Amino acid sequence: MIQSMTGFGTAETGGFKVEIKSLNQRHMDISVKMPSFLSEHEIPVRNIIKKHFSRGKFDVFISLTDKRKPKIRVDKELAKGMYEAFSSLQRELSVPGSIGMDLFSGYRELLITEEPECNTDALYDAIGEAMLKIEDARRKEGDALQKEMLVRLERLKDILTETEKIAGDAAFDYKETLSKRIAEIASNLTIDETRLAQEVAIMAQKADITEEMTRLKSHIQQFHSLLSAGGVIGRRLDFLLQEMNREANTIASKSDNIRLIKLTIEMKAEMEKLREQSQNIQ
Repeated sequence: MIQSMTGFGTAETGGFKVEIKSLNQRHMDISVKMPSFLSEHEIPVRNIIKKHFSRGKFDVFISLTDKRKPKIRVDKELAKGMYEAFSSLQRELSVPGSIGMDLFSGYRELLITEEPECNTDALYDAIGEAMLKIEDARRKEGDALQKEMLVRLERLKDILTETEKIAGDAAFDYKETLSKRIAEIASNLTIDETRLAQEVAIMAQKADITEEMTRLKSHIQQFHSLLSAGGVIGRRLDFLLQEMNREANTIASKSDNIRLIKLTIEMKAEMEKLREQSQNIQ
């Protein structure tokens, strides 16, 4: 099976809500947003995603559903020590007035924040459930992409078959065209059939696309095999399409036959659609 790089999965368990979204990306890119008191779990979450997927841009959002708030308490021992120190200083310096709560308001060190308790099992259960959902979504879209790409490969094969047939007649057509042009220009001259055959042979050699067609067929077969085998194949499909485009361009550059040129345009159009689809495959 193949996977698309586009998917979404969400889950809620034990007071946690986890949302995971993935998009096309040439490499692996992970962004994790979660409450600060869960920050120690960021690296494990990243490792879980890396274990299941090979590439794509992942946005992970972890939030609380039960609106738990951190508890704040005062460090009483520190406050007592401060009060005693300032009282002693006041007596020693004979400073008038009284020491009140204003003394403590500027010292954040007196406040201790206790984060909500984290049920680690519930957190990772939610992450696991969201992961299963996004994997399922990516597989379903991958199946749809695979079917569509196989249809386009069959269309490419049909175009190649037609291209071979036309290319096989190209030398004969060229000879006929050349003979007519010579007859029109010099109707009173005798055509040297041997020289004409040589010219046709030279032109045929220059316009021969047998090697390009052979390589193109091989690339298409490899492409088909990769799609059928599944797995992580996105980059390999990209490479094959580059090679297929190169062969199609060479065929177009060698052709002066209008029908062949039109067929190479059709080839490139199908390859471009395949390229767009392959860029969404893991």
